[in-house]
Amino acid sequence: MTTLFVSRHPGARDWAAKEGFAVDRQVAHLDPGTIQPGDVVIGTLPVHLAARVCAQGGRYLHLSLELPLEWRGRELSAADLRQLGARLEEYRVTLVNPR
Repeated sequence: MTTLFVSRHPGARDWAAKEGFAVDRQVAHLDPGTIQPGDVVIGTLPVHLAARVCAQGGRYLHLSLELPLEWRGRELSAADLRQLGARLEEYRVTLVNPR
């Protein structure tokens, strides 16, 4: 089992480290083909990638926060993330009508 933290944002990586989350690898981009059953993926993935993680037997923990509109597009620090109530929430995402 591997735990990956997927983010290109230094503040998010710092936040995870300061919160004490055990992470085996930090990556800026997820290759969903590498996910094995039991792997844990942490991040803010697009829904289709989160569905692939789940379909391959992985767990997806979403980095959730309440981001005010005026904060969009700015780089957030670990302190900003704490202030905004950042938290990890596990989701099971399923593709309903595969083509």
